[in-house]
Amino acid sequence: MFFLKKLITFFILPPGLFIVIFGVIAYVGRRDRRVFVLSFLSGLFIYLLSIEPVKDFLLKPLETKYSQPKEVYGDVIVVLGGGSYNTGILTEDSLKRILTGFVLHKRLNVPIILSGGSAITNLPESEAMKSVLNELGVDKSMIFTDVNSRDTLQNAFFTKKICEKYGFKSIILVTSAYHMPRSVMVFEKAGLQVIPYPTDFKMDKKYTLYSYFPKMNVLQDSTKAIREYVGIIAYKLNYLFRS
Repeated sequence: MFFLKKLITFFILPPGLFIVIFGVIAYVGRRDRRVFVLSFLSGLFIYLLSIEPVKDFLLKPLETKYSQPKEVYGDVIVVLGGGSYNTGILTEDSLKRILTGFVLHKRLNVPIILSGGSAITNLPESEAMKSVLNELGVDKSMIFTDVNSRDTLQNAFFTKKICEKYGFKSIILVTSAYHMPRSVMVFEKAGLQVIPYPTDFKMDKKYTLYSYFPKMNVLQDSTKAIREYVGIIAYKLNYLFRS
């Protein structure tokens, strides 16, 4: 009964519901080859992106490129924003990043640069992250904020300005593991000495039968991986055409 309940739940809620709808459309329109193929492939595409093995396959090249160093030294910790809500509450990605930055700060006693503007919300991500650090007792004099950046290119640009102003040479870069390859590429291109410190790893690696049931959080992680690949390609093309 437990398995049956889980199975029903997975397929009456998104993304399983969407897969069922495309399956119904494919069956009803099976006499029209174009309708059948388009509906079947759409349902299959959503299903694959919503299961853990495919999600891990997409994330692996991103999350395994850099690992957390056991020993780390730098002049300043740079934490990149990963999103926040209009209420000022941080998203899961941002919260994991700022908590990692806090742990490093307590270990190394070096300043923190929080980088993230307000592309969508009313409150800059860096200000929302700063509030968390303040609650955790971090001295305000040890926190620098960049409230202007709206993407990774701007993160690097405004972070470099802060580093030049205060004489920071090497930065310990904290961001989600899936976002680290693109971040390192952009920050190094901006002329910064980067020590990668990834966090917020999303790979499962071990699977059960339930790993093959579609889940919305898995679909979200797969989407993040695809977005990273698109971003990496876009940045490389941008540098190519500018050189």
